[in-house]
Amino acid sequence: MQTQDSNRKRNNIYIKFGIVATFVGLSLSPAAQAAMTGNCADCHTMHNSQDGLPMNFDSSAIPNENLTRGTCLGCHAQGGSSAIEISGTGRIPQVYHTDTNDLAGGNFGYITGLKGSGSSDRKGHNIAALTGTDAVLYGPPGGIVLAFHNDGGIVNTDNLTCAGTNGCHGYRLAGAALPRGITGSHHKNVSGKMDIATSPGNSYRFLMGVKGLEDVDWEDNASSTAHNEYFALAAPVALGCTTLSCHGATGGVQPPNGTMSQYCATCHGNFHTIANAASDGIGADATSPFIRHPTDLSLPSSGEYASYVTYNVGSPVARTTVPDAASATVNPGTDAVMCLSCHVTHASDYPSMLRWDYSAMIAGGGAGTGCFVCHTTKD
Repeated sequence: MQTQDSNRKRNNIYIKFGIVATFVGLSLSPAAQAAMTGNCADCHTMHNSQDGLPMNFDSSAIPNENLTRGTCLGCHAQGGSSAIEISGTGRIPQVYHTDTNDLAGGNFGYITGLKGSGSSDRKGHNIAALTGTDAVLYGPPGGIVLAFHNDGGIVNTDNLTCAGTNGCHGYRLAGAALPRGITGSHHKNVSGKMDIATSPGNSYRFLMGVKGLEDVDWEDNASSTAHNEYFALAAPVALGCTTLSCHGATGGVQPPNGTMSQYCATCHGNFHTIANAASDGIGADATSPFIRHPTDLSLPSSGEYASYVTYNVGSPVARTTVPDAASATVNPGTDAVMCLSCHVTHASDYPSMLRWDYSAMIAGGGAGTGCFVCHTTKD
């Protein structure tokens, strides 16, 4: 679409020339990645004016909330050649870049064609300010049949943002009593094992209420021994508006049990929940056969699944207890399949944000990857 292409060109120019210098001098040690330290002026400006000129990294005269000199994109979507930008003593993970390596969340560059086999809205979540709006989808696919949950009435591909009410990171629909989005979270960030998740700062990757273990290098060159660890249930539950609601008593929208798959289900509920009044979900219970692929479900300890015993970063599993350190061992009967076993969160070079080419998953083909990491006897 001409309008969409124009938006993308404008945004790519903005990323390339406007805010590459974001957070120069930021102090964030590669080993700790805890709360930010360093010169306040590296990130903030009191009046967005110095010698009559604006202080924003994109030279915009419009000031930003929280007195910042740039937005989420200014820090994490610089459009450069590295998956981790180095500024002073700081290491800044990138979600939009041309590096051959991608970090755990993927790369929005696949949507715009900055990287990969060509631009496509089907490859990821469209953040309008970065990738333009989505010409394929509007409401979230798999949205459960409740008011505004399946038609884009609240979150849609025109208003999707990085953080806040219409985003993924920070407080979502939390009301006026709590900070907006990730306000203050960088200064309160806890690194490593995240098993409390009572605020964005102590939740996995600022995803409110999500538990897990953060890889120290954001899965830069991930391996079986160096990777994120995700939290899951042994069996999925029925999510609703009252019992096990995603609308928490405090903190706004969040997963009631703290799992990554439940977090995805706050928008894509049909792909996770046990059948209830609002959704037929994956089926009536957590026992095969299913009508949709289950998540938050422990791999069986027998049959083809029993052969998945070494962690595969191309088809990761989740743990039913948040571990203290990354492990190369998979434990069928305990470890669970989750949404991120098959998908990345931002974008990939494959449709539907898949980690691998679904069209290449051919039974008996001997691929040894993708679906067949779990379904070993079908390869």
